[in-house]
Amino acid sequence: MSKIGVKPVKIPDQIQINLTREELKAQGPKGSLVLKLHPKVKVTQEQNNLIVNAADINDQESKALWGTYRALVNNIIQGVTTGFEKQLEINGTGYRASKAGNKLKLEVGYSHPVELEPPQSISFEVEKNIIKIQGMDKQLVGEWAAKIRSVRKVEPYKGKGIKYVDEYVKRKAGKKAVSEGG
Repeated sequence: MSKIGVKPVKIPDQIQINLTREELKAQGPKGSLVLKLHPKVKVTQEQNNLIVNAADINDQESKALWGTYRALVNNIIQGVTTGFEKQLEINGTGYRASKAGNKLKLEVGYSHPVELEPPQSISFEVEKNIIKIQGMDKQLVGEWAAKIRSVRKVEPYKGKGIKYVDEYVKRKAGKKAVSEGG
């Protein structure tokens, strides 16, 4: 029995759902998203709830997909109502980010600035050394946050680079500190 799969997904009043056997379409204030449904999972709508079940409770793959699809359905509902956001922090002397049109321009120690242009559903905000990535699709927001972070990962000696705001980077001692210690 899936602990997550048994929970119903509540549909807020401002959301319109179009449910067929093959896909789930959700329309809300932020926009619309579509989820293609797996044949081994069935989704039903009862009043203002979406209920996800395994098509065959004895099939191992159906049970494995049950909780996953419930989480994906919940992410779509949350995405079209409030959206998702990831925050990145830039640390380092001379390291900065700016927004030029819809592009993100990063100056992080290379001989040239790195420019990233996201898809239309993703937007950036830059405040001092914090980059906010916002969008409806949770997977796409996380993917772009990882892409920006990979431009210059934080190095462990001085802590320079791009990291998630809530990420902890374990710092290492340099050569001088190690040699003095013994």
